[in-house]
Amino acid sequence: MQFLSFLSLLALATAISAQKCQLQFDGRIPVGSTPASFDVNTSPFGTKFVFGQNLTWSKIIVLPNITRSLFDGIANIPLEVTLSDASIFAPSATNIQTGFRRAELNPASNNGTDPSTLDVKTLHFSVRKDNARPLNISHEYQLVFLEDAKFTTNQFVLKTGTIAGQPAGQNPDLLVLQGNVNAPVVKNLFNVSFTPNVWHNFALTLNFTANTVQTFYSQNAAALKSVTGVVSNDLSGQGQFHFGALKKGTGVNLTDVTKQGFQESGINEGVIYGGIFEEISTCGCVSKFL
Repeated sequence: MQFLSFLSLLALATAISAQKCQLQFDGRIPVGSTPASFDVNTSPFGTKFVFGQNLTWSKIIVLPNITRSLFDGIANIPLEVTLSDASIFAPSATNIQTGFRRAELNPASNNGTDPSTLDVKTLHFSVRKDNARPLNISHEYQLVFLEDAKFTTNQFVLKTGTIAGQPAGQNPDLLVLQGNVNAPVVKNLFNVSFTPNVWHNFALTLNFTANTVQTFYSQNAAALKSVTGVVSNDLSGQGQFHFGALKKGTGVNLTDVTKQGFQESGINEGVIYGGIFEEISTCGCVSKFL
């Protein structure tokens, strides 16, 4: 009887890991989509932000023909966000961010005060290098982050490259997940080598009530596993999720990184994403595999 009970519990645990939790938003890209699909209102992402002046998403998005990520399944395909010399975002006519090169997708339903940043949610995404459009890791990049509704902080951010505030001599070819960047001491929640030709799968359980984060990670088709405990981290302020590339300029003694710093010319860079969605985890539901 004890053995049968153990098997029953094991089966239940497996079912919970594999179940499809209720979704808050779904940013996966259906088979048959084209770059032009990102310019119309049926896109799972906003069509107006965040990209350079005089650009549209159809000029930025590439749909690479590669192995799909953990949660894409057979119905969805990866997407790639690219950067060029034209990737200069201007939030307004008088605020042109010449210090950055950036292109970031925001989920269409995530307006900054919506339920995606309330209660307990788990954010899923997979990220991969494009060997044909390599990043210049002498720069710092933000790949995935939550920016609060008042634009005063990032409550968490996944970075790569030469990251300010990291130990001298640290390998710049890492994926570094950091906590709230306005904390007195910014926490490194998790890091892993940004290995090429590999899908790096992440799930972040974000408890917006308790202000905690738990990180899950795997590679390629492997099921997600917890790689941290539940870590205290200020998630207050709601805001919007960003998926793409925010490339910071290089230089010393910069007083406004949005408008200062060196950016080389001839930029042709990209980051590949798959399996972007958020699920409701109020009752502890976290999908570990499709």
